[in-house]
Amino acid sequence: MGKIKLPNMRFYTFNGVHAEEKRLGQQLSVDVVVHYPIERLVQGDDLATTISYSAVYRTVERVVTTNQFDLIESVALLVMRTLQTEFPQATQVDVAVTKHALPVPGIYDPFTVSVSTAEE
Repeated sequence: MGKIKLPNMRFYTFNGVHAEEKRLGQQLSVDVVVHYPIERLVQGDDLATTISYSAVYRTVERVVTTNQFDLIESVALLVMRTLQTEFPQATQVDVAVTKHALPVPGIYDPFTVSVSTAEE
């Protein structure tokens, strides 16, 4: 079994519960891991027989930048489900969405939500 990892993809979005977040927008980071049987799918060094990481990136970019949600949980779930649908040869998909600018007073690192098809 192998994995394609696409860490720290950054997209400018208009997601959030608060009106300011929806109006001003903010940056989200998305980490994706796609598990799939490399040993079975990769044949003859041919991209057509495997999962293309550039296709995974384009899918994530499309989902994150063309949809608007209140919750980053909803972003993560839609990314995960879309990757499952578009790459049926994947045996597991893990997605983490990180929100860097938070309307929460305090000192903290960015907040992250993670989902995985392994948990469904």
